[in-house]
Amino acid sequence: MDAAAKKAEGRLESAYGDLTGDTGHQIKGKAKQVQGSAMNTAEDLKEGTKSAAKKVAGAANDMADDLG
Repeated sequence: MDAAAKKAEGRLESAYGDLTGDTGHQIKGKAKQVQGSAMNTAEDLKEGTKSAAKKVAGAANDMADDLG
């Protein structure tokens, strides 16, 4: 399940808990929303790391070209 779907599921479950007064569903819904946010953060970090690695590799190639 992707992050957006997990957050949406959490919002729905939390809203259901609000409507019914079920604290358990409210808490589970909030927890799923937090999990979805964490999944987004992890994906952002992964993409940021890939981008940084590509920049370093590009700079190393440029430097090697300059030296060669």
